[in-house]
Amino acid sequence: MRRLLRPVATLLFTGLATAYLVWKIDVGQTVDVLRDASPWWFALAVAIMILTTVPMALRWQWLLASQGMRERLPWLTRAYLVAYAAGQILPTSLGGDAVRILETSRRHPARLGGISAIVLLERALGGAATVLLGAIGFVLAVGRYDVGAYLWLEGAFVLGTIVLAFVFFARGARPLLRRASPLLRRLRLERPVRSVYEGVHVFREHSGLLAGVFALTLAVQTVRILAIWATARAVGIDLSPRIFYVMGPLFFLVLLVPFTLNGFAVREAFFVSFLGSVGIAADPAFAAGFLFFLVTIALALPGGAILLWEGLRGRPSPTHA
Repeated sequence: MRRLLRPVATLLFTGLATAYLVWKIDVGQTVDVLRDASPWWFALAVAIMILTTVPMALRWQWLLASQGMRERLPWLTRAYLVAYAAGQILPTSLGGDAVRILETSRRHPARLGGISAIVLLERALGGAATVLLGAIGFVLAVGRYDVGAYLWLEGAFVLGTIVLAFVFFARGARPLLRRASPLLRRLRLERPVRSVYEGVHVFREHSGLLAGVFALTLAVQTVRILAIWATARAVGIDLSPRIFYVMGPLFFLVLLVPFTLNGFAVREAFFVSFLGSVGIAADPAFAAGFLFFLVTIALALPGGAILLWEGLRGRPSPTHA
């Protein structure tokens, strides 16, 4: 039954999003919009996404080093790029995280739980930074744009972030988690969940490191939202970057839903829905979403080239030097 849950949910999400797009857009007009898109704005979006990979690898390096796992920044950047390539065929960005965990655990045997915890913590800090950006963007947009329908979604993410922070870092959460042990034991999840929990909880003693990683993540997310704005400008959507600081954080969080295949249709449906709420026609809004999909493809190309090159040369040993 559990094996069927993901494919059924994926088909449901994708089907609903596709039906919504078919109802909203005119294919001929959308093709015309894409044909006239500016390659320079598109190139700017691609450059933003690729260049910000380096500081993301840097924060990963900081977290690994705090647990005694030393890695060079070039290899970590390579791992991020390979993960982006894997994310094109695995469910959303979580599939890329699994690839990073696997590759790093090969270089640091017997540290799988700690590595998984670090990647989970990195993802959680990214989500928290995204939520904070969304809250700031919403404040900036009050009185200028009618996006009230998305406030509830933003609020749900804020609440979820607070709950996760309590679960992983508050000592008072331990008695509550012990009550879940019998259920996790029956599901054969107790050992991996405990390992990940302990790996994250240990960072409670590294508040300075967490603050630095959070600040770096916030800066990266701030810049990456401009890539969404650039794809919109490429298809002639002339809106202030301000509205994209409301849209962008919600968009990044929606893409974390594990029941999509690389965000297919869901991404474009979100663009049509959100931009439609501020007066943008469905055809250019869909075109902007589709261009951002092409940006993610361009982001995956370096990782694909790395895998091809390593395959031709013979993959080097994963063991840490």
